[in-house]
Amino acid sequence: MQIITTVSGLRRVLAEARKAGRRVGFVPTMGYLHDGHLALVGASRALCDITVLSIFVNPTQFGPNEDLSTYPRDFLRDEKLCRDAGVAIVFAPEAHEIYPAQFETFVETGELSNPLCGAFRPGHFRGVATVVCKLFNMVQPDVAFFGQKDFQQCAVIRRMTNDLNLPVEIVAVPTVREPDGLAMSSRNRYLSGAERRSALAISRGLFAAAAAFDLGERNVEKLVAVARMHLADIDQVQYLELVEADTLRPAETPLRRSAALCAAAYVGSTRLIDNVMLSVPNSAG
Repeated sequence: MQIITTVSGLRRVLAEARKAGRRVGFVPTMGYLHDGHLALVGASRALCDITVLSIFVNPTQFGPNEDLSTYPRDFLRDEKLCRDAGVAIVFAPEAHEIYPAQFETFVETGELSNPLCGAFRPGHFRGVATVVCKLFNMVQPDVAFFGQKDFQQCAVIRRMTNDLNLPVEIVAVPTVREPDGLAMSSRNRYLSGAERRSALAISRGLFAAAAAFDLGERNVEKLVAVARMHLADIDQVQYLELVEADTLRPAETPLRRSAALCAAAYVGSTRLIDNVMLSVPNSAG
């Protein structure tokens, strides 16, 4: 496994791989890796010849009162996990390598970035789209892998890739969960024991709504209400919305298109997100 910190070094190594006809998979991360990230690595290794994983805590996607300075970091731990998982290249640039002096060009996102997290984190998806676009240009992967837990992020990145004609296939990998159902996240480490137990209400609510859907419920308000009952004791529910999977617009009753039930909530001071897919056969979503 190689650890590379510069764009020039990365391009030199990958040029040799491409010359040899190797298919390049890419897993962008902010580090503090867990089994969810490793599932992305596994998907990349199954489809590609060489896997590049980036570790970069991107400052432009954090708001002024968010956790940029305290976001968990442990590069030595991440390095070992990558080595054990079969990552070929870890790209770990410093901030000035991504955003050099006088940097001023950003990717502006559209309607997909407005609802859900976008309504509470202004500028977040602008930062996400910009750094992912830059990383795509640096790595030039054939395929890039993202976690379904970040459902809106996947939608924004897929749209950006299509709109800007970037030659990258986007693969969304199903959410990896703890045995008790909590979606894996680097931010889970912030939770106290009591908060960790409280956080389970999020996945329980989503699973309950999914179960009602599987039994035939197609009324949007009723599906959301089923989930909301479980979230009653959560400190602060930012949103709990059922949206069309392809447009992120509010789903309509009766549900005839595949949709995502998405939630964001604060448990203590920790913001967590999660979602479940409600798949309607033969729908456009």
